[in-house]
Amino acid sequence: MHVARVILLFVAAAIAEIGGAWLVWQGLREHRGAVFVGLGVVSLALYGVIATFQPDPHFGRILAAYGGIFVAGSLAWGIVVDRFKPDVWDWTGASLCLIGAGIMMLAPR
Repeated sequence: MHVARVILLFVAAAIAEIGGAWLVWQGLREHRGAVFVGLGVVSLALYGVIATFQPDPHFGRILAAYGGIFVAGSLAWGIVVDRFKPDVWDWTGASLCLIGAGIMMLAPR
C-alpha cells in the first residue's frame, strides 16, 4: 500500500505540474490567452497541494525524488501531447532519474 501511494501521488503531482506548465506555455508562447495561463496557475498550485500528501515527512527528500519523476513525466508528456520522439539518451536519462527517485523514496531506513 505504501509503495502504491507514493507512486500514485507522484503521478498525480507530475500531471498537475507538467500540465500546468504546459498550459502556461500554451497561453504565453502559443498565444492561446489568459484562460490557459490561469488554468495553468491553478494546476501548478494543485501540484503543491498534492505533494503534501506523500507519507515521507521530509520536504527535501520528496522534492528531490520528485525531480526524477518530473524528468520522466516530462518526456512522457512530450511523447503523448507534443509527439516528441525521444532518442536513446532521453530514455537512458529518464531511466536513471526514475531509479534514483525509487532509491530515495523506497529504500529501507
